[in-house]
Order: sequence, then C-alpha cells, then structure tokens
Amino acid sequence: MSILMVTGTSTDVGKTVVTAALAAAAREAGLSVAVCKPAQTGVAPGEPGDLAEVTRLSGVTAVVELARYPEPLAPDTAARRSGLPMLRCGDVVESVRALADRHDLVLVEGAGGLLVRMGAEGFTLVDLALTLGAPAVVVAAAGLGTLNHTELTTRALAAAGIACAGTVIGSWPDEPGLAERCNLDDLPAVTGVELAGSIPAGSGRLDPASFAAAASTWFDGTWLKTTITAR
Repeated sequence: MSILMVTGTSTDVGKTVVTAALAAAAREAGLSVAVCKPAQTGVAPGEPGDLAEVTRLSGVTAVVELARYPEPLAPDTAARRSGLPMLRCGDVVESVRALADRHDLVLVEGAGGLLVRMGAEGFTLVDLALTLGAPAVVVAAAGLGTLNHTELTTRALAAAGIACAGTVIGSWPDEPGLAERCNLDDLPAVTGVELAGSIPAGSGRLDPASFAAAASTWFDGTWLKTTITAR
C-alpha cells in the first residue's frame, strides 16, 4: 500500500497540476495510480472540478471526490453554509485505503493549505496523513513570501511527526526574477527538505500528450525514482 499526500503552502499554488504531473510520471513508470480529492469547493454540482483536470492531464481515471460544496471556502465553512453534510475523517481514510488496496500509488490532494479544516471536528490533512501513515509533498509558490510559508508548513508537518517527502514549486515563471532564482537555493536551506522539482508556468494548459511526455522531466530524477516510481 502506497499513499502520498499533496498539500500546499496556501491556495492557488498549483496543487492540482502537481498532482497531475506526479500521476502522469508514475503512470509512465508503469504504476497504477488513483487520486482522491476529499473535498472540492467552489464548484457547482455537475461542473468539472480538480479531478477532471487531473484526469484530462494525466489520463488517470481512478479518481474519487467525497464531498463538493458550491462556495469557494474552507470545506468545513462551505459545508455549514450550504447545509450539506460535513466530511468525516474516518470516511476519507476508508476510501483512500480502499483505493490503495487496488493501486500501486494513491495521491491525496488536500484543500488549500496544510491546516485547512476539512470537515467534522476540524480534521485536517495532518490528521489524514497520521492515520494513513503517509508522507506529504508540499507545493510552494516561486516568489516572495514563499520561504516563510514553506518553512511554516514543513515545520507543522515535522511537529506532527509526518515525513515531508519534498517540496515542489507549483508554477515556475518563464522569466524568473531575483527572488525566484534565490529561492531555488534558499527553500531547501530554510526547510531542510529537498526541492524535488518545479512545474513550468502554464503547464496546465498543455494538451494531455504533451503534458504526459514532459511530466517526469519537471522533477529531480533520483527523487522521482526513490519517492514515487519505486513504490
């Protein structure tokens, strides 16, 4: 059983595209892959959500979304406002374990940042990771502010006893500035965690074949082999 959590330093840092890239790279290595998005917010019933984008880009069709709320808020807040049932940690754990029984790799994409409350009793991705015994990849922004946000996130993982498998820059600009270039060295220095890769800006707009062909090149080859494809 192999499970990897995908979290972020905040919202809109590129978690979904990173999840799709990891899934595509694992599929290229011959692994069967499933993806779970416990809570989707800001999307109406019947509209394509993040998992539709993961499927489009990576080709992974074993995808599970457990709750959907129309307002773009933290899942527990969105659930209260909509009157829809809140997610329960145990239900998410059960679903992820069921996927892991049938696949080589299960990627679990969180909502927003690491400590966003996902449902009943305020459970977070930390609680899921601890219960599942799964490490986490942290998706970070490229520019100013990312050192603080990423160190806070990796410290929270360490304090909870969760292994951080690496950090990934979710959107690397075509023309990086001084801050972005310095952050390549500073991110691993301040977090003590390997910078495992970076996704070029606009990659989510690639056609599926181009995305799948390039995905593995966006990550450090040794990291990808030992962390993802060797599972």
